[in-house]
Amino acid sequence: MLSRITLLALAAWLVASCAAPTATAPQPTTAAPATRSSPTQAATATAEPLTQPSTVAAASTRPGETATPTEAAAAAVTPTEATPTETAAEEAGVKISLNIEGRTMTATLNASQAAQDFASLLPVTLTMEDYNGTEKIGYPPGKLSAQDAPPGIDPEVGDITYYAPWGNLAIFYRDFGYSTGLVLLGTIDGGVELLNMPGSVTVTIERAE
Repeated sequence: MLSRITLLALAAWLVASCAAPTATAPQPTTAAPATRSSPTQAATATAEPLTQPSTVAAASTRPGETATPTEAAAAAVTPTEATPTETAAEEAGVKISLNIEGRTMTATLNASQAAQDFASLLPVTLTMEDYNGTEKIGYPPGKLSAQDAPPGIDPEVGDITYYAPWGNLAIFYRDFGYSTGLVLLGTIDGGVELLNMPGSVTVTIERAE
């Protein structure tokens, strides 16, 4: 009789033990997501994108704004202004006359430093010898500056030049090739054929009236 009661009590205890987990309700905090943000964090995350447009607007000029004078000056294209030398070259050069044994022809000097130096020596009378059947050469009373001149030129018929290495004036009555050290002073306006004669000639050069 006691053993039956004991067995019944044991069976009841086992049934109660098995039913205990079912009776326990799950805790609400366990089911909640672990990464859920707090209201403060959510508000901060929402407010951050709103600051980006202000940053972009600050980096560029907004519609309706006017550029400052400094910005406008930097953006403006400054027109190229002619230098005094370029302006002088565009104006009429110094007119000179060349009297060759009673016959006269005119010429125009350019605005180079060498041409100005030559004009400062006028009037001058030179004995010009024939050179290579191409030009007449003579020696002015002073040297001319060639500082602003190119290394050389390819002279044409009628060119009045200065050959810096020798210090002589050279007037071409025939075409010639490129020569290093040759400086262009001006051009004869007409009548260059007067120089196309053998031997030397006497030439008086002065400013034209």
